[in-house]
Amino acid sequence: MDEQRQRLLRQLPAVEELLLYFQEHPYPQAFPRPLLTKAIRRVLTDYRQQLLESPAAVLPARLSETELIKRVEDVVEELQRPCLRRVVNATGVIIHTNLGRSPLPGAAIQQMLEVAGHYSNLEYHLKEGRRGSRHDHLEKLLRELTGAEAALIVNNNAGAVLLMLNTLAQGREVIVSRGQLVEIGGSFRMPDVMRASGAILREVGTTNKTHLFDYEQAISSETALLLKVHTSNFRITGFTKEVPLADLVALGEKYHLPVAEDLGSGCFLDLSRHGIDREPSVLEALGQKVNLVVFSGDKLLGGPQAGIALGNRQYVEQLKRNPLTRALRPDKLTLAGLEATLRLYRDEQEAVQAIPTLRMITKPLAAINRQALNLARRLRRRLPPPFRVNLWPSIARVGGGALPQVELPSRALSLEHPDWPPHRLEQALRQAQPPIIARLEQQRLLLDLRTILPEDEPLVVAVLAEILAPEA
Repeated sequence: MDEQRQRLLRQLPAVEELLLYFQEHPYPQAFPRPLLTKAIRRVLTDYRQQLLESPAAVLPARLSETELIKRVEDVVEELQRPCLRRVVNATGVIIHTNLGRSPLPGAAIQQMLEVAGHYSNLEYHLKEGRRGSRHDHLEKLLRELTGAEAALIVNNNAGAVLLMLNTLAQGREVIVSRGQLVEIGGSFRMPDVMRASGAILREVGTTNKTHLFDYEQAISSETALLLKVHTSNFRITGFTKEVPLADLVALGEKYHLPVAEDLGSGCFLDLSRHGIDREPSVLEALGQKVNLVVFSGDKLLGGPQAGIALGNRQYVEQLKRNPLTRALRPDKLTLAGLEATLRLYRDEQEAVQAIPTLRMITKPLAAINRQALNLARRLRRRLPPPFRVNLWPSIARVGGGALPQVELPSRALSLEHPDWPPHRLEQALRQAQPPIIARLEQQRLLLDLRTILPEDEPLVVAVLAEILAPEA
């Protein structure tokens, strides 16, 4: 080992020396000693490895104590930072599964805070002074909003599907169209869920065409359920046919079999009234007398993650009695947030304005254009040339496995700097505090305004100023 490398290694302080330094020069934020010790050891190990592996020509003349202290402070801040944290969604995908799906309405956040910080009547009947059930809290409201006889909330829609199949069809056959055997995010496949539930899959029809007689010919003494699955994350177009839900319900009545529909992304509103392609709604399914319908609470509905089962009382009660229901039950925060979200649906206009997901989906292009112009002006004032920001036409998506063919016209900001290639600036934004998740398209870095919340705009300006100002 050369002399310069040995001398630098000898200059590395001991852990206790650095601990004493931070004791004598306290950081503005007090750090727990075990955390500080962990950070110091990590920095010393990394620094030692760097000195051992670096070519002699790039070794520094002497060890920089300032740099070493800064590294420790950075590692401490990294260790203190929550793993799950807020990000700015500038991708143009509204229900972004990787980014937490739907942001909650303010009413839901307030209700969750109220319940989280205090005791609640989660399983206590206030009027009668006895033990109650968490399943009672939202049932009356859901019956009011949908006309369903009964309702049950579980932790997510996959749980609702699993519970339904296990309860109604364990060891027996469930008939489903081959064209509806979907796979959604995270390799969640309907046939796999059926196997896990103990139900036996009976495929009918072909990939592109399934007729009513396909279902009828498959019915036997082993049939327990007729199932329709909404292909919410893809569309088969052209030479296609699927059986309408009403016809399937009539077939179920003929053979005394229950019929269920997995809507996936549950929608309570007729989005066509807002210029969006029609999406089968929960109310539409119930209006066709389906026995059970299950869907998500955190996609088009715009609430927290949950699975909702609605339908005939006899079948919902069977679901409630299944031991799996306890394993899939929601917690108090989910129930609080979902109740506050559902209450907004008593007034459709209020729901569209107050629920961020619906507001972003229905927002007019003219309003997005104004938002983009305002943000561009703020960025130009804060960041002079050579930084450049321009308006760019964009297409946003609903996301979350919903409305896959819907293209939402939008506006994006195209960011350019001669010293920052698009991929490098995208990485810097992604690693900033808070992270800004942008989109790379045609060698451009784009920030889509349809998904940037108004309260996030100052953060976008501040983060870009911090990244680019030193080199602007």
